Amino acid sequence: MSKVLKHAVIYTGEEKINDGYLRFSNKIEDVGPMAEFSPKAGDSEIVDLEGQIVVPGFIDVHSHGGYSFDAMDGDAAQLDEMVTDMVYEGITGYFATTMTQSNENIDKAMVAVNDAMKVNPVILGAHLEGPFVAMDFKGAQPPEYIKDPDAKLLAHWNELAGGHIKMITYAPEHQGTAEFEDYCLAHNIVPSAGHSNATRAQMKKSKASHVTHLYNAQREFKHREPGVTGHALLEDNIYCEMIADGFHVVPDMIKLAYELKGPDKLELVTDSMRAKGMPEGISELGGQKVIVKDKQARLEAGNLAGSVLQYQDAFVNIMKFTGCGIEEAVKMSSVNQAKEFGLTSKGGLQVGKDADLNVFDADLHLQETYSFGRLFKK
Repeated sequence: MSKVLKHAVIYTGEEKINDGYLRFSNKIEDVGPMAEFSPKAGDSEIVDLEGQIVVPGFIDVHSHGGYSFDAMDGDAAQLDEMVTDMVYEGITGYFATTMTQSNENIDKAMVAVNDAMKVNPVILGAHLEGPFVAMDFKGAQPPEYIKDPDAKLLAHWNELAGGHIKMITYAPEHQGTAEFEDYCLAHNIVPSAGHSNATRAQMKKSKASHVTHLYNAQREFKHREPGVTGHALLEDNIYCEMIADGFHVVPDMIKLAYELKGPDKLELVTDSMRAKGMPEGISELGGQKVIVKDKQARLEAGNLAGSVLQYQDAFVNIMKFTGCGIEEAVKMSSVNQAKEFGLTSKGGLQVGKDADLNVFDADLHLQETYSFGRLFKK
């Protein structure tokens, strides 16, 4: 049996249909203009969405947690519950993101991700943020666990994760980087420069094709040294994440990145931590006290410690900060992630893809989400 949404403005990721319909079960079965629509015997429900907007479900490749849970808790059942809550903010694809911690804690987290993926298909894999980062730009990463890139250790973690590590954030300037990067490329793990003090020259030698939370926790660009940020902005092949909450990066700098990179190489992430969706107050990240106030999460020393950003807000913010339209925002929230990470059943509303979609009203308030055709609505 199939459900039909009709008379909607549909952004498929490839085109805009001003007055369209979408038929789906757990997969997209048909999409097109209303002029071509006719009911079918298998249609179980037809919903009129006059004046509403349909976009592909969001893919968050960098998020540590939310709703009182964290990927580093190492509990598959809690991870499943957390990700189910995330669907209500429009996320239909998720990389469980770790942080710099002891080897044993990362072991536990990788096992939990592998187990949770077996019951929750929204979880698409893991993103290891650390422990192979630079002390100079550790941000909220605990310094006592930072180490140089180690291909054998990464292979161990990838085995525990069932081969599901999708990306790793590391500092390319460290010793042992070449062998480490070769392992990543041989195992379809995207090498992402982040928490790094690398120079432009060092970045040119690296195989990094992604930059973690552009501008944040990396050697910034200056008039005599472009650093990680300058390299990312100059190189066409590099995808850049951005936390579009207005705190991690001020709107003008978000617009600058958009003007230089364009909508095809930017990806919106939340970098959220367990306090997302919870009341303000005291929280925790990697054993460190976090104070959440005024929509910001900070360590006691004042460092930003991830975010409490919800994805539907990042989607709206990127349009507000850059002046781009919905079509471009869809690229940055769905299309680019699917393309970069080879998620062939995600990132668009084409026939045969998973029925992952978000419905917004005309004022861009999220109304409901479908994940594999299942309705999520608050």
